Amino acid sequence: MTISTEAFAALERRVGVLTDRAEITGLIDGYLISLDTVPRGGGRFDEAWARRYFTSDVRISTPVGQHEGIAGLAEAEQVTLGKFERTQHVGANYLIDLDGDRAAVRWNALMTHVHLATTQRARGEDPGGHFDVGGTFTGEAVRTPDGWRLRRLDVQAVWTTGSGPLTPTPKAEATLRDLAGGA
Repeated sequence: MTISTEAFAALERRVGVLTDRAEITGLIDGYLISLDTVPRGGGRFDEAWARRYFTSDVRISTPVGQHEGIAGLAEAEQVTLGKFERTQHVGANYLIDLDGDRAAVRWNALMTHVHLATTQRARGEDPGGHFDVGGTFTGEAVRTPDGWRLRRLDVQAVWTTGSGPLTPTPKAEATLRDLAGGA
């Protein structure tokens, strides 16, 4: 079977789109998995971790605060996730809208945060308690010389169960109040 030059070019474009979508999905999955595996493996978030997933001009907004630029991002993640014994972040329903070397991205996530034993003791609770969040991630990925990276990420909590960490940020406290109906 022979294929025309035009048909081959169209097929090549389709394969390129599928490859980009697979690479962006891999970027997102790798990021979510890293949130759970870096600290559990005894490691720390570092600049190499940040550069693996984000551009140098990244802008991130989450229920616990905002961060701009890659400088200090790893340390901020270490502080945030260091408030928990372990976590599990699961992403699904990826929407990827490609536009050349840019892509609008959106996905849903379930995030489980198991409290530190010290948190449980301070609250007079049995070990193993956790704080669960269902939320959405939206943002922008861009193609860089090192592959796809996230340039913008906005994390929105849709619902929560359980108590948050002992020392939440003011923004996190406001988000939890809003989700509870302003109580």
